[in-house]
Amino acid sequence: MSEVSTGDVIEFDYPLQGQSNFLTKLGESAWDGVGADEDIVAFNSQCTHAGCSVAGQVVPNENRAGPCPCHYTSFDISKGGLVNMGQATSDLPQIELDVEDGEIYATYVEGLVWGYHNNLRNGTPIEAVQSN
Repeated sequence: MSEVSTGDVIEFDYPLQGQSNFLTKLGESAWDGVGADEDIVAFNSQCTHAGCSVAGQVVPNENRAGPCPCHYTSFDISKGGLVNMGQATSDLPQIELDVEDGEIYATYVEGLVWGYHNNLRNGTPIEAVQSN
């Protein structure tokens, strides 16, 4: 956790290999944020409209993921991935995080990953995701 700085964007797979997510430190308190300032959050990278990736479109200093390069949806990552512009009708799935002994762990996906009826079906599970 000590290695995550404000504005960093770290990509990781969870809960299955190939399910891309990002973790970022916003520099201000966020819904379900972890850390001393409750400003570290993580989300699935696939837009909930058509599954295009918002990876590379994360702007922590604006609390934004997007616009999605396919249909321009943007999500407010300080407010649980809330859709704030575009064609998506559901929020970006938030990855719940837990901190133990200074390590950050992904523990749950709040919502369905785009294209899945079950986030844990048809793939290889990740045993533990760790970022310092």
